[in-house]
Amino acid sequence: MSFNLAAPPGFRGLNPYEPVTVYQRSLPHWRQRNATYFVTFHLADALPAAKQAELAAFRREWELRHPPPRDEATWTEFVRSMFLKVEDWMDAGYGACWFKQQRYSGELSRAMLHLHQQQYDLGCFVIMANHCHLVIRPHEGFDLEEIVGAIKRVTANFVNQHEHRRGELWQAESYDRIVRDEEHLYRVVQYIGDNPRRAGIPQELWGRWINPAWQAAGWDFVPS
Repeated sequence: MSFNLAAPPGFRGLNPYEPVTVYQRSLPHWRQRNATYFVTFHLADALPAAKQAELAAFRREWELRHPPPRDEATWTEFVRSMFLKVEDWMDAGYGACWFKQQRYSGELSRAMLHLHQQQYDLGCFVIMANHCHLVIRPHEGFDLEEIVGAIKRVTANFVNQHEHRRGELWQAESYDRIVRDEEHLYRVVQYIGDNPRRAGIPQELWGRWINPAWQAAGWDFVPS
């Protein structure tokens, strides 16, 4: 299939001529100045203990099959495999699923949009019962971890206050990936837009948003 959509406003794909830095926690994270990212973060209880143990076993087996040194392609495939496992489990609806409640999903939406076009540009997002996907490009001088961390803190405080609970609401580490180019971006946008249908959520309950400027440029979720 030929791809002929021009880049939407504010999008910056992976620049092969700019340096990329990598740091690692449980997962590797690639960073490039002015890049656009596909980010997923989920509630701390979205993965029950049995699934966390399964994920840890999967990683141990992978590390045995792929001893260091590991190149970028090897790490990328590992992250993709981990992400697909976690996505299936998240869509199964484990945990308290706070964002089934409109006041909490509304607060998460508000928190993400609060500094849109000031500290970062948002392309689109979807809010699921226990996780969130978004496309985001931090502005110069703003760090992706700090942006996502602030969104998590605001929503955690809101939920904890209203539910009279304490403790961590979100899983500390997020999944993120630099979006390579317009064709990759299109696949990411459609993946995000289709997540509620894949999870079997009635259409009237979908919590999706896409940048109006992107829609005006011909970018949108494909109708399900």
